[in-house]
Amino acid sequence: MRTLYVLLLSALLLLLAPAPQARAAENGEWAVYPAAARLGSRPYFFLTADPGATLTDRVTVANKTAAPLTFRLYGADAYNTDRDGGFAVRTQREKQTGAGAWIKPERTRVTVPPGSAVTVRYTLSVPADADPGDHPGALVALDERISPGGSGAVAVGVQRAVAARLYLRVNGPTVPALGVEDVTVDQDRPLVPGAGTSSALVSYTLHNRGNVTLNPKVALKAEGLFGRTLLARDLAAVPSELLPRQKIRLTERWTGSPQLDWGDITLTATAKDVRETGTVSFLALPWFAAATLLVGGAAGVFGLRIRRHRAARAEPRAHVST
Repeated sequence: MRTLYVLLLSALLLLLAPAPQARAAENGEWAVYPAAARLGSRPYFFLTADPGATLTDRVTVANKTAAPLTFRLYGADAYNTDRDGGFAVRTQREKQTGAGAWIKPERTRVTVPPGSAVTVRYTLSVPADADPGDHPGALVALDERISPGGSGAVAVGVQRAVAARLYLRVNGPTVPALGVEDVTVDQDRPLVPGAGTSSALVSYTLHNRGNVTLNPKVALKAEGLFGRTLLARDLAAVPSELLPRQKIRLTERWTGSPQLDWGDITLTATAKDVRETGTVSFLALPWFAAATLLVGGAAGVFGLRIRRHRAARAEPRAHVST
């Protein structure tokens, strides 16, 4: 029997919540938020600094249980998840290269009495050569307890954490830039035309190529032969925050796509001061019709070769005597 401890970072309330509707990050047992007069009045850290500057602030960890809790307190870089583009932070074991590496709490281990809160001062030292723009991160309170889980030969331990987002902007030129890359379409059509509903899965990569956080909107438009509009809609499954230098792969299902048509699918992504498009062409042809055309074409080519061969054999040959 070998024990495997899997450390899971569950900063559940960090996902996709826009700043105007923000609440302090908590999981029902403890909360992490910027030091303020009351819980939730200042849910996130919003900081601005020059390269080479050092900032000082305070973070509060509140214990909402009836027993003391001990946490590891650390800074972490933020990123967009591959699954849905949600806001997430690096674990303590991962290498921090941005704001997470610049955050230094005065205490890295904090014990909070039941029903109480502890406030810890921290410094954020921006390197002199830091790139201008946004450097999102978080202050994370990682519970030292490892909850048992799993069964059988492998025991799984779950370690939970809650983090307060930190939005840092380093002064300097800001360059918003967005890309719609690698657009593809996979079609699922019935074997016989009209025998069922066809659909298409449109996939694309949304890439923040700039140095500021973007709030992108994506619209999908499909056009068939002669420029006919087959589909036009705004996409809902788009992250509310696309962090700098992050890219995510997204998909959109098109139910009721044409079974017989030829055209283009265009994705248009917009954000503040940027607008980019990506296009892919499609050919919708029922499998039965495609197989018929293929067999018919092959038979035509085969028949043409046979006729040419017979014609060549029937030609009279000239006899030359010397």
